Amino acid sequence: MTDDETRAALQATICERLADGLSLREICRGEGMPGKSTVMRWLAADEAFRGQYATARFLQADALADEVLEISDDGRNDWMERFEGDKRGPGYDLNGEHVQRSKLRVDSRKWLAGKIAPKKYGDAALLKLGGHDGGEMGGGEISAAVAGLASLAASLLTKGN
Repeated sequence: MTDDETRAALQATICERLADGLSLREICRGEGMPGKSTVMRWLAADEAFRGQYATARFLQADALADEVLEISDDGRNDWMERFEGDKRGPGYDLNGEHVQRSKLRVDSRKWLAGKIAPKKYGDAALLKLGGHDGGEMGGGEISAAVAGLASLAASLLTKGN
């Protein structure tokens, strides 16, 4: 396999895993995966990958929404059996720590899904980004903005290494 084929395969894997709901940080920790700074450089330099990445991020919002339902419907650890000394008590107590952690997990996913796909999962009052002519940003302007952000992130990450 050539270097270009290997890179394309890694990029496809990254996008698949993003669309499945994994974070880029988690993906990059995987065996055989590139570091985050490498992914940022690829995004800055490769328009085709930027498009695939943007699509994967948009699909990630659906995966996060699915996780919200799973977490919300899972009540397995919401209650714990009461113990008094060596004897079991006559009932159950609410496992407040688990319930609060589940709430945090749901709220985090809802927030992120709303940021990734605001028209689909965002709050009712949406902030519109304006293009250079005062209208909505077009695909080219969004691509340029993503490229600029990716380039900035890549330069910051390489300075930190």
